Amino acid sequence: MRAFRKIPWTFKEKGLQNVQLPEERENLTDRPLNRTLFFPFNQYLMKNVPSKNNPNVIWEFLSSVKLTIVLLILLAIVSVVGTVIPQGQGAVEFAKNLSPAMFRFLSTLQLFDMYNAPWFRLLIAFLSLNLIVCSINRFPSTWKRFSAKPSPDRSKPFENNTPEACFEVTVNGDEASSRVEKLFKSGYKNVRRKTSGTDHFFYGDKGRLSYFGVYVVHLSVLLILVGGLMGSFFGFEAYVNILEGETTDRIIIRKTMKPLDLGFEVRCDKFSVDFYKTGAPKEFKSNLTFLVNGKAVQENDLLVNHPVEFGGITFYQASYGSVPDKEVRLGIHNQSGKPGLTEVNVKGETDYPLPDGEGTYRVVDMRNDIMHLGPAVLISIKPKTGEPLEFWVFKHYDAVQKKLPPPMLASPKFNPEAFSPYRFSLTGLKTVYYTGLQANKDPGVPIVWAGCFLMVSGLFVTFFMSHKRMWVRVLDKGAKAKIEVAGTTNKNPVGLQKELLDLMTNLQNEFGKKD
Repeated sequence: MRAFRKIPWTFKEKGLQNVQLPEERENLTDRPLNRTLFFPFNQYLMKNVPSKNNPNVIWEFLSSVKLTIVLLILLAIVSVVGTVIPQGQGAVEFAKNLSPAMFRFLSTLQLFDMYNAPWFRLLIAFLSLNLIVCSINRFPSTWKRFSAKPSPDRSKPFENNTPEACFEVTVNGDEASSRVEKLFKSGYKNVRRKTSGTDHFFYGDKGRLSYFGVYVVHLSVLLILVGGLMGSFFGFEAYVNILEGETTDRIIIRKTMKPLDLGFEVRCDKFSVDFYKTGAPKEFKSNLTFLVNGKAVQENDLLVNHPVEFGGITFYQASYGSVPDKEVRLGIHNQSGKPGLTEVNVKGETDYPLPDGEGTYRVVDMRNDIMHLGPAVLISIKPKTGEPLEFWVFKHYDAVQKKLPPPMLASPKFNPEAFSPYRFSLTGLKTVYYTGLQANKDPGVPIVWAGCFLMVSGLFVTFFMSHKRMWVRVLDKGAKAKIEVAGTTNKNPVGLQKELLDLMTNLQNEFGKKD
């Protein structure tokens, strides 16, 4: 059983004569507490003696390890919920399969954007506060162990030593102590020496910083949490589509669908895509140029899984697509007394005169594929007399006629001959690619990476390092000296045994002794 140092006071002197003790200890209340008391009684005493530094209820609550466990369990549960329920844009398809009542319930709890929800931020903040208070609450005892300076002439570490932990040398005590001190200082820190008569005592240690491994882990967790909160408060997820050859200085925030000025410009110089034989895209790439005040300052090739960073914003190759070019080729067939086919190149949103001057026409919309019926353009006619008219002209009108239901075929909206005597046809529609970019900003990423690095370091210190305290005493035996080693550790007793064996071997080698 563990013994404790003598305490120079009696129970009555401290006003504890009314403390209820087990029967076998009642006779101890009038005499000093000495080393014969058992460890369980010490625990009993500590629980019942009021402390001047006893924290208040709030502090006790915030410093509770049980609170930490509860918060971690809650975080684990909500993280699972956030994994099961798609977040952000991914929640759109998921929400389509929900009943209105369930959709309102999940939306009220903000489970479609959980990691930006106020309650989730509050949970993170509460865990951070708990870690800080726990660290502060336990730091004094850790610092006391770290800064403790045991006496070099302690005898307790040697009490259970085996004969193998000592040996004699054929030199006097003074010479032996000098050589021991030199070797001891080469392997340990905070070496201190004490001489008592003709005997010499040494103390040294290593690994004192291992006491702070858990605090490094706490700090790393705090950094990761702070980094996550910074990304939640000050970061964003956005997107932008840029036509090949065009430039933009704005992106669209996904959450609010509002534009945001970048403060610089992005130009898509070229977009290329390679396909497999099956028609599936193999690789698509954007050649981007970043401009500040109209001057190109950076050029990059952007590929899938190879993001590009500029101005604190990270750009990802997210998608691509094609849109009609600004110009189409139309066929205008006059079905009146002057038959003929006129083919012209027409730019969108520009008025052109009809062949016989009956009015003007313009292309107001261009589509690569409308209602899965193929390419089409919307023509607007402004006759000199009568009401304006609009109708769609399909590139493959003969095939479209077989797919459209009769009511739609009867509508002027889908009749290329809606303005008599002309029949319009779409003979050419060029397309251009656009690149779809995802633009993210997360100022907390460097802090999170720093936290991850610190966590690995802290875990290494916590689990693979220990504080080893070593004692060596040199007892003078006249023409000889007896050298004895001992040690203690806060953990890893196997490592301590190895350390003692190494120290013993080095000392024996120093004095030319072999096992």
